Amino acid sequence: MFQALHETVEYIKRKTSNFQPEVGIVLGTGLGNLVNEIDIEYNLMYANIPNFPISTLEFHSGKLIFGTLKGKKVVAMQGRLHYYEGYSMQQITFPIRVMKALGIHCLFVSNAAGSLNPAFKKGDLMVINDHINLQPESPLRGHNDADLGPRFPDMSQPYSRMLIERAMTIAHEQKISCHQGVYVSVTGPNLETKAEYKYLGIIGGDAVGMSTVPEVIVANHMQVPVFAISVLTDEGFTEQLKPVSLEEILETAKAAEPKMTKILSQLIETL
Repeated sequence: MFQALHETVEYIKRKTSNFQPEVGIVLGTGLGNLVNEIDIEYNLMYANIPNFPISTLEFHSGKLIFGTLKGKKVVAMQGRLHYYEGYSMQQITFPIRVMKALGIHCLFVSNAAGSLNPAFKKGDLMVINDHINLQPESPLRGHNDADLGPRFPDMSQPYSRMLIERAMTIAHEQKISCHQGVYVSVTGPNLETKAEYKYLGIIGGDAVGMSTVPEVIVANHMQVPVFAISVLTDEGFTEQLKPVSLEEILETAKAAEPKMTKILSQLIETL
């Protein structure tokens, strides 16, 4: 990995005139328009970056964006990678390793998720304050490179409490409906059955999705503070569970995206 990481970082540095980002951003399903708030300086397609996995989803752009947001230098993934696409955990988290090597001091992650908590409604936002990992393997499985992080990283506080408090203050000031809760990460790509939704709620989940946790584990491995937020696009707690289409999920994410963008951009401004 170290050789691949070096090759990728050197390529990006050449293409971006040694641009040094302070903040890394991962934009999830239907949430790519935050890049419109960025004063873009460089724009690289995943397909052109050595060793970089390519997003296979037609609704993910697959671009690495470099620029300035609220006075901070950022690098943003417009389109993330998922385990269900067929990549290994090491591959889908490789971009996080790259961001750290480029110089980021903190990581911001967004996703679309299904609500498991009856108090959290479709279209609301949820700041993630903890998670339950039901993915089939860890991105840290295999040989550990001590230059990247410890063999057994602590996960008692995977999400920055300081950033969570600031985000909740911003949401309150902006009158945005925003909760805190536990995110459950599953493999996908199928959505859950009624019994599975019930089980995920019983074990302590407030929302469920198919991403985020692998990236958070790797960020913690490298001691990068993390802030993560979910747009709740459907409800899995109802007695009469109704089929949900991708189109509905994307539509809900798009409608809620301006609220998420406002919180993220103002939060980045406080750094």
